[in-house]
Amino acid sequence: MKNEGKKLKPVVFVQGARILYRENKYGQNLLLKAMMDGTTNPVELRKAAHMSSIAEVYRSLDKLSLRKEYHEALSKNGVSMDMIVKGIKGIAETSMKDTTRLKGYDMLLKSLGLDKYEKNEDSGKNWEELINEASEAKIQENLLSGDTDATNKTEVIKKYEVVAPETPQEYLDKEKEEEELASQLYS
Repeated sequence: MKNEGKKLKPVVFVQGARILYRENKYGQNLLLKAMMDGTTNPVELRKAAHMSSIAEVYRSLDKLSLRKEYHEALSKNGVSMDMIVKGIKGIAETSMKDTTRLKGYDMLLKSLGLDKYEKNEDSGKNWEELINEASEAKIQENLLSGDTDATNKTEVIKKYEVVAPETPQEYLDKEKEEEELASQLYS
C-alpha cells in the first residue's frame, strides 16, 4: 500500500454533533492572525484564539493545513470560482428542463444572499408600493431628461392595480368563530 508510512490528516465533518468535528473558521482565522504576528508557541496561540486546550489548537492547525491542501488541489485541477459560476450560468441558460434552469438561478441567487425575501420593516410599505415609487421616480427622471416616450409608460403604470382575491365565506366564518373563542378564553 502507498500510504502505509504516511500519516493521513483527520477528516473534518462540517456539521458534527461534537465540537471536535465542527468547522471552526473563526478560530482558524484567529490562529492565522496570531501566527502572522510571529507567535508560534502553542500556549500563546491558545490564548490568542480563545481556545480551551492546546489539542484544540493542533486540531485547528490540522484543519487549516487540510483546507490549504484542498484549495491547492482545486487550483491544480483547474477548479476555480470562475469555472463554477460559468457552469451554473451555463446550466441556468441552456437547460431544457425548466426545473433545472430554475435551480441554477436559485443557486446563483443563494450565492448572492438573495434567496430570502425580507420585508423592510422601517418603511411601512409593501413591495408593490416600493415598486410603484421606484418606477414613478424613473419616469420623472426620464421626463426631465427629455424622453418623450415616458408619458406612455406613466399611463401603463398607473393602470396597474392590485386586485385582492375575495376570501371565501367559510374561511371568514371560521375566523369569526376563532376570534369569539379567543375572546372567551382570554377575557
